[in-house]
Amino acid sequence: MDVMGDKATLLETGRFVQSSDRDEAGEAAEELRLRLAAEAGDVEAMSVFGSLLLRRGDLDGAEPQLRAATAAGDRAAANNLGVLLHQRGYADEAAGWWRIAAVAGSAAAAHALGRHHRERGDEPAAEYWLRQSAEQGHALGAYALADLLEHRGDSGAEQWMRAAAERGHREAAYRLARALDRRGAGEADGDNGVDAGADEDASAAEEAEQWYRQAAARGHRRAALHLGAILERRGELKEAGRWYLTSAKDGEARAACALGFLLRDAGDTESAAVWWLRAAQEGDGNAANALGALHAERGETQTAERWYRAAMDAGDVNGAYNLGLLCAEQGRTAQAEQWYRRAAYAGHREAANALAILLLQGGDTAGAEPWFSKAAEAGSVDAAFNLGILFAGRGEDGVALRWYERAAAAGHTEAALQVGIARLRDGDEGGAERHLRCAAGGGSAEAAYRLATVLDARRPPTPAHELGESVHEKSECEEWYERAAGQGHRRAQVRVGMLAAARGDVVEAARWYREAAEAGSRNGAFNLGLLLAREGSEPEAAVWWTRAADAGHGRAALRLALVYARRGELAEGQRWADRAVALGPGEVAERAARLRDALREELSA
Repeated sequence: MDVMGDKATLLETGRFVQSSDRDEAGEAAEELRLRLAAEAGDVEAMSVFGSLLLRRGDLDGAEPQLRAATAAGDRAAANNLGVLLHQRGYADEAAGWWRIAAVAGSAAAAHALGRHHRERGDEPAAEYWLRQSAEQGHALGAYALADLLEHRGDSGAEQWMRAAAERGHREAAYRLARALDRRGAGEADGDNGVDAGADEDASAAEEAEQWYRQAAARGHRRAALHLGAILERRGELKEAGRWYLTSAKDGEARAACALGFLLRDAGDTESAAVWWLRAAQEGDGNAANALGALHAERGETQTAERWYRAAMDAGDVNGAYNLGLLCAEQGRTAQAEQWYRRAAYAGHREAANALAILLLQGGDTAGAEPWFSKAAEAGSVDAAFNLGILFAGRGEDGVALRWYERAAAAGHTEAALQVGIARLRDGDEGGAERHLRCAAGGGSAEAAYRLATVLDARRPPTPAHELGESVHEKSECEEWYERAAGQGHRRAQVRVGMLAAARGDVVEAARWYREAAEAGSRNGAFNLGLLLAREGSEPEAAVWWTRAADAGHGRAALRLALVYARRGELAEGQRWADRAVALGPGEVAERAARLRDALREELSA
């Protein structure tokens, strides 16, 4: 009789509180005493003896005892007779006895009668009797009344849900916690869209946790799952793991899956796999995906594919997406497209983005665009950025900028960089700086460099420093140059070297120039050559100038021409002068041309 709740709770036997640790002999003696008293006509004994037989499942033995006690006016017996008849399938007759007991003041009977009327669709009668039960302090009555009111959208539901929870009803505690949890998430007021307030939200979330804890302590597995999630978000991983474990052992697949992720993050992959397997076997698609990813990392692609398919069969669209990724990694493009399409049609935004990329790589720009749009409209930040790239490639800079702005607003680093560059191009230095700061803060070396150049342009000129002077405090622009340089940005490395040289820190300047030069920067190689020459190491300087000149640096070629001219190697000097003329820029080409002509005259003399 699931609709009636816990059978033992419905039975009214509170007048005879019996010790739970009584031995079997004592129980048998008590039962014999009750039987003899009932046979002797003791109404109270008949009622209790009947309820004992009812709990045992001996309906035939219980019925005459309960009928006799009921006929003598025992309300508990009338309620329990109703329970018995309900179990036999005589619902209407059961309701008649419940009514008698309820009118006599039985809260349990009022609850049972209220549930009977609700099953029949008579909500006014159901509410009347459930309210009678609830107002007498009956936990099941309070919960059933709250459930009825909540179903109708009545604001009084929470009051009775709270009353049931306070009386130890674990499902009421869980449902109250869920309601408070939603409120604590900061849902806006439905009439005016105004947030209820951070303090109220925090208070509701805190109270929700208390009710989750109470329900979980009473064995509610979903409450234990939610409590574990709250603790995990707060960083209390050890206690979160305990509640996940409690819930998982009680059969909650989502808790087993969450426990698996917790163990994986702690480095215990083997134990994680055990819990994921348990959850996946119970139909948890997320756990099946996790197992698939685990086997894919190990190179066990067939097993991974099997688990991804299991996830898909469990209704988790991530399974199809992950199958697409697996096929793409193996070069199975046609199969990857098939799985991406399946996931994308099911609304998986990242699958739509991946499908669009695949189509774009195959040259199908027209086919890619709608999938990028679909993914972006569904909230994919990467897809919004990719649309920006797509439109920029077509020369539609205005449309591209709108998509870049959308992705940047969602925190996409490269999109913020592109918006910053566009703002600089349009002369909006303030807007550029805001976006470049966001991108640089997100780890973009190019954004850090460009932000540094913006700040650098505003700096007042600083006086020249002599070698050996004390180093001044670094400016913000220099800090951004250094951040970009530390991330391997070659132009930033050169600039940091120049700033170090300007304040007289030759060692620091040489370090950054060398790092840039070794990464392929011709300006870094040229400046390193200048530094070495100034320090008296012209042969080594020539090596770096040669590297810079071979990379197309005109000034480096001119320096080499002068070096070889001074050494008397006129032909080699003339060759580098010719190269400097070809490379430029104009001022360098002019000087190199004069040097080349002088060397030519000397060679022909």
